[in-house]
Amino acid sequence: MTILVTGANGQLGREMRLVSQATTDNYIFTDVVEAEGLETRMLDMTDKEAVRQMVEDEGVEVIVNCAAYTNVDKAESDEELCRRLNAYAPQVLAEAMKQRGGLLVHISTDYVFGGDLYNTPCREDQKGTPTGVYGQTKLEGEQAIIATGCNYVIIRTAWLYSEFGKNFVKTMLNLTATKPQLKVVFDQVGTPTYALDLAQAISKVIEDYGKEKGNYSKTGIYHYSNEGVTSWYDFTKTIAQLAGHTECDIQPCHSDEFPSPVHRPSYSVLDKSKIKHTFGLSIPYWVDSLSHCLRNLL
Repeated sequence: MTILVTGANGQLGREMRLVSQATTDNYIFTDVVEAEGLETRMLDMTDKEAVRQMVEDEGVEVIVNCAAYTNVDKAESDEELCRRLNAYAPQVLAEAMKQRGGLLVHISTDYVFGGDLYNTPCREDQKGTPTGVYGQTKLEGEQAIIATGCNYVIIRTAWLYSEFGKNFVKTMLNLTATKPQLKVVFDQVGTPTYALDLAQAISKVIEDYGKEKGNYSKTGIYHYSNEGVTSWYDFTKTIAQLAGHTECDIQPCHSDEFPSPVHRPSYSVLDKSKIKHTFGLSIPYWVDSLSHCLRNLL
């Protein structure tokens, strides 16, 4: 099959490049920015004609949308661009796959939740209650995809990190190595996701789709993060411990000590039962995956 990946120079896109090497499928990696040493086709996914033309010319059967506007705070003052990338662009990709009869794998977020208080893992059929522009536009993107009637697998994920780009793990590695003391919030609870694990799960979905094609029976919304539950404070403590950064005094604090233009979900653990059952996935524990990533980084 021919598979087109958008946002191919971001965290997840880079991991998709790695997992693609283990397949015989033809991958086309696209982005709007070049990256040194990476073969990249330029594609503006908000350009309906450009997307349609590439899908037609290359015979694309699957699109994996790893691109998004992800700056949660800045989204509050940049709503138009955020909505264009997070809601309109997924619709463009979905329409192209509807016309082609292919599959769209779209990455969404735990930020579609947060407005209601929960203390049990969020299910796929739970009502979205976003608290800011980022979460709202990502929810709109999901709804736009579904409305096209295309084959789709929407995967909501959370707390994504990898060896690539800017992310929480790399930031905390640096801070715990260079600062005598850190304060990290303990009242936001969720589960980290190693982007390589997510990329491998996406690869399993694509492999499954290749056996069926046509009107895909597993179309739907799914949740994926690593197994387990933690807070940002405990996440940081574990990063420091695994990296041997024992000199830094890491202290827990409340979210209101770090004023933000948007209220973040206080509990956004995702229930992953559906994706495990449907695709036969075994999901690694978050500490094990973090250890693997840190070994690569260090």
